[in-house]
Amino acid sequence: MGLPFHYVDLRAFCYETEAEDRVRSALRTLLPPEAEIESSVGEGHHGDRIVVLSARLERTDEIEHVFERLRDGVNMAELLDELGDRLDDNNAFYVTLDKQAAARGEVTRGDGITLRAKVEAYPANRENALENAREALS
Repeated sequence: MGLPFHYVDLRAFCYETEAEDRVRSALRTLLPPEAEIESSVGEGHHGDRIVVLSARLERTDEIEHVFERLRDGVNMAELLDELGDRLDDNNAFYVTLDKQAAARGEVTRGDGITLRAKVEAYPANRENALENAREALS
């Protein structure tokens, strides 16, 4: 049986001062090789170009790959301690990861990459989602 998540979304912003291929590479550090990265172009507050790179993973093996990579470099005990703060009102689990470290092939907590995992819970309430997420992160 797989992890109790409906899907995992990963997202990173690529600012004008960054090389898009390096930001793509940073996302690839977390993704299975076959995963597709989508991009959209937006505009920052001062008119600067921002490329939003994102990937959604829905297959069990893809989700497990992401969490294996997460376990490689993140203190899961800390995430468990913070779980109540990392689960939103829609039962989505959030953690941010260091984009610069990921560009070097490392997975650590920090800023630049957002991981959002929708927790399965039946019935869909916070207590069930917390229990399922706790079990998945243990």
